[in-house]
Amino acid sequence: MAGLVIAPKARIFHGHDWVYGTEVRTVFGNPKPGDVVLLKDQRDHYLGSAMYNPQSQIIARRFSRRKQDLDRDFFARRIAQAITLRERLLPGEAMRRVVWSESDGLPGLIVDQYADVLVVQTLTMAMYLRLGLIRDILCDLFRPRSIIVRNDSPMLAAEGIEPATYVAVGEEPAPFVGTARGIRFCVDLATGQKTGLYLDQMQNYADVAKLAAGRRVLDCFSNQGGFGLACALAGAAHVTSVDISEEAIAAVRRNAELNGVSIEAIAENAFDFLKRESDAVRNGADPKWDLIILDPPSFTRNKKSLAGALRGYKEIHLRALQMLPVGGILSTFCCSHHASDALFRETIANAAVDGHCTLRLLRRHGQSPDHPVLLNIPETEYLKGYTYELVPGR
Repeated sequence: MAGLVIAPKARIFHGHDWVYGTEVRTVFGNPKPGDVVLLKDQRDHYLGSAMYNPQSQIIARRFSRRKQDLDRDFFARRIAQAITLRERLLPGEAMRRVVWSESDGLPGLIVDQYADVLVVQTLTMAMYLRLGLIRDILCDLFRPRSIIVRNDSPMLAAEGIEPATYVAVGEEPAPFVGTARGIRFCVDLATGQKTGLYLDQMQNYADVAKLAAGRRVLDCFSNQGGFGLACALAGAAHVTSVDISEEAIAAVRRNAELNGVSIEAIAENAFDFLKRESDAVRNGADPKWDLIILDPPSFTRNKKSLAGALRGYKEIHLRALQMLPVGGILSTFCCSHHASDALFRETIANAAVDGHCTLRLLRRHGQSPDHPVLLNIPETEYLKGYTYELVPGR
């Protein structure tokens, strides 16, 4: 069987499951992209089985510490284990992530469940080449009405996979109304963000909403309005949602009507909105909001653009803090792995210093439990968030 000899001091010797091209000493057996390869150290000790793709910077992704092929039994076992975990963590939830890549021992495979419809992404060559097998196993386990393949991620280019979106099983479902964590959403699985909804934020919607009763809430970068909807349902005095996308704002209005709540939905660049409103407060206007939520898209997809991204994060935090009264609450989120938790906190702290603010931590946030995190693969933990209270100056 083909394989790789891994150079000393590679991260795999410290528990990580990824092997970069620079960490390979020798390739033997002429493996092809998507093949299963053996991993060995320089003393010929076995390190596990991995997916191989020389087109990617991550040349191999270990999926087992023993000799294992990507066959039907393997996929059936791993996917069934992933489903069992979700049943334990989120019993009865109709909309959830049921397979989360490395976190479920299936690198590059994502499966999201929307009631009786599944949305699948294959982000590694090995998974892409076995999509037919994966489809058949999902049909056996779920008996879904439809399976949609949403291979539209920018990550595909690194693996040499052509983007494609199509219906693999059944017919393309029309937009429908679904309920997640008690909130009703109009879901479009063909064109919606990610695979339809931001399933990774569902727990955070509920957690932030616990602080919303009686407060005036501003939800910036609102997308389809998850935070604003949760806060309105929890008894917020008023909710304003802001997003640059007219389509997203139209979705906020539809979702508000579905849930029987009132939301002021504004289509505007959130940076421009925050600047205008913060300038007004600094010029003597009364604060309009008691709870401000910042949930922007990732400002960086690589380390090269990290400095610019941190400047963007600092700006929106400074503006938001300038708009809050004493006792006001800021809930803020970052979905970029490259902006580490420490850097994100430092950026918030720097904004607080420039804004002459003192912040008290109320909550720490992460991705919903159907997006589990592996200790040995920090990349599986990408979403972080904090809720702070603006306390009186001392």
